[in-house]
Amino acid sequence: MSRALIKHVRVSPTKARLIAQEVQGMNAELAIASLEFMANKAAGIISKAIASAVANGDFEPQEVEIISCRIDRASYIKRWTPRARGTATRILKPTSHILVEVAPTGSKSEIVAPKKVAKKAPKVEAKEAPAKKAPAKKAAAPKAKTSTEEKPKKAPAKKAAPKAKKSDEKDA
Repeated sequence: MSRALIKHVRVSPTKARLIAQEVQGMNAELAIASLEFMANKAAGIISKAIASAVANGDFEPQEVEIISCRIDRASYIKRWTPRARGTATRILKPTSHILVEVAPTGSKSEIVAPKKVAKKAPKVEAKEAPAKKAPAKKAAAPKAKTSTEEKPKKAPAKKAAPKAKKSDEKDA
């Protein structure tokens, strides 16, 4: 497996990622040929990165496939433009890092994350469910209230004392 890294390329990472997704997993020769006819600034740069990665591993483009083509955000170039009332506005021009990895066709040298093995829970013996209670007997019809049974009495609400008028206070 060989790789090529191009740093601080003056192309937006979001625009370059669209092109990188197209060539990922393709044969290097086919990818270079298809990128050559794309009308996109990032296509030419990624094509050069693929050619560099193939040359770094002493391979022929027919022998290798692109394992990964990753576009990372790099620093911004900062510029200023004049605005109203003598102020200025900042313009951010994004740059990218382009990483291309190639490997011979048929080899599974991709970086694969180790699989997590799920632990099996210990078997627990099933406990017997408690016996259900017998259904309760239906209650008899409600009894009619007799005169001896009284309803609980509610406490009477307290009335607020009337406020004294201010005129009465002055007289006293």
